[in-house]
Amino acid sequence: MSSPQISEAAHPRRWAILGVLMLSLLVVVLDNSILNVAMKTIAQPSPTGLGATQSELEWAINSYTLVFAGLLFTAGLLGDRVGRKKVLLTGLAVFGVASVLAGYSSGPGELIAYRGVMGLGGALVMPATLAVLMNVFPRHEQPRAIGIWAGGVGLAIAIGPITGGLLLEHFWWGSVFLVNAPVVAVALVAMALLVPDSRDPAPGRFDPLGVLLSVAGLVLLVYGIIKGGQLADFTDPAVLATAGGGLLVLVLFVLHERHSSQPALDMRYFRKPAFSAAVAAIALVFFALMGSTFFSVFYIQSVRGFSALEAGLLMLPLAAAQMIFAPRASAVVARFGAKAVCTTGMVCVAAGMGGFAFLDESTPLWVLEVLFFVMGSAMAHIMPPATVSIMQSLPTEKAGSGSAVNNTFRQVGGALGVAVLGSVLSSAYRDGIAGPLGSVPGLPDGARHAAGESIEATLGLADRLGPAGQALVGPAKASFVDAMHTTVLAAAAVALVGALVVALWLPGRPASARAREDEAQGGPEQESVGTER
Repeated sequence: MSSPQISEAAHPRRWAILGVLMLSLLVVVLDNSILNVAMKTIAQPSPTGLGATQSELEWAINSYTLVFAGLLFTAGLLGDRVGRKKVLLTGLAVFGVASVLAGYSSGPGELIAYRGVMGLGGALVMPATLAVLMNVFPRHEQPRAIGIWAGGVGLAIAIGPITGGLLLEHFWWGSVFLVNAPVVAVALVAMALLVPDSRDPAPGRFDPLGVLLSVAGLVLLVYGIIKGGQLADFTDPAVLATAGGGLLVLVLFVLHERHSSQPALDMRYFRKPAFSAAVAAIALVFFALMGSTFFSVFYIQSVRGFSALEAGLLMLPLAAAQMIFAPRASAVVARFGAKAVCTTGMVCVAAGMGGFAFLDESTPLWVLEVLFFVMGSAMAHIMPPATVSIMQSLPTEKAGSGSAVNNTFRQVGGALGVAVLGSVLSSAYRDGIAGPLGSVPGLPDGARHAAGESIEATLGLADRLGPAGQALVGPAKASFVDAMHTTVLAAAAVALVGALVVALWLPGRPASARAREDEAQGGPEQESVGTER
């Protein structure tokens, strides 16, 4: 395996190109954060919403995740082979058209289908943005550029809930999807004018079997994870068949790639701690973070009674911290090393998760805001150095597949987080609300079971029962808070496992970096520039 050769060429318009890439990233991430705020509205009966059930709401999220995660790796390979700019433009166009169609869905089924198409567009966009970045920035500027790129995710997280809340207060639910269209239009024009195309100059023979195995394995695995979360039972035969089948297919993919003379993904990269430990860190932090963010919306809106817009504003510290600290993470890493920074970040994520165990129905809001800020700050010091570690472990010509591996593990980790932690939450909530629901006179078993699925289902039943149902409101909120406490402790434990993985295997600060700091007054960047000359 040849040693990584990272380009030292600097594109004269690289910072403007980064802005275009962030705009492309913004629209993909923006949509998911908007949808989280809109879930409660979409669950309401027509004409306010679509009357989506809890399961249909989950599939509105998961259909995107399933397609996105299943095709990310293939999309990265496609960009390396045919050109990243072409893939970016195609992905944005698909995403924009599907967003408009989703906004005019006539029922939950149509919304789920169009969300899947949006997942296809997102899969084409996400790995290509990072691959283009690696090709236009020289090595010494890449950590800073990736930090800004990661901060763009924070910007999207911040804008999404607030934009969604504003739209839902003045327009119908479909506006949260239509807002993507003008952003996509601007991004397409800017990309066509500014972004250069790049590809692997020697991609080798196409590996159709490897691509097919990767898609089938990832789709089956993610579907099994989602199904297990919906059933709150990962031992169900359907779950074991799909998730287990997906793992088996992925094992076959690994074996095929190891013995292929022209592999789609060189498995020897995983022998590098800088690559494999960083990938594991990203998967674990997103497991913890996505699972907890999923129930945070319901805590803020259903338990505390805030509107969609207010929920977006209350989650602002989570995003603001990422916007503030992610672009500056490279300076902290230069000082202390990626191992120390990522380990500390993981511990802070765990601490933030653990803090949710002290929240109740009347906790002062500033406590929630501090917890969000701590978690956002921690994530801002994990994602950039972990992403830099992954991307700089691979040759520049393989940037698309490297970015795809990064994003695939992030998506699978996030899907696992929503499914596993969501099933923990659902199971604990159902146990807590069983007694109050059982005391409702004349309630059929089917209605009792459906009302126990979630706090929204219970509160919906309480509304339909009128004054008689008000006795369910207090127990529903108390049961949700208790279930949330159980769930966040599980999330914190996963984050601590991530901290251990990073502390044991992520490489520390290179001795050469420490030596440069001691002898160079201008810092590492100055010497890198001098060496380039």
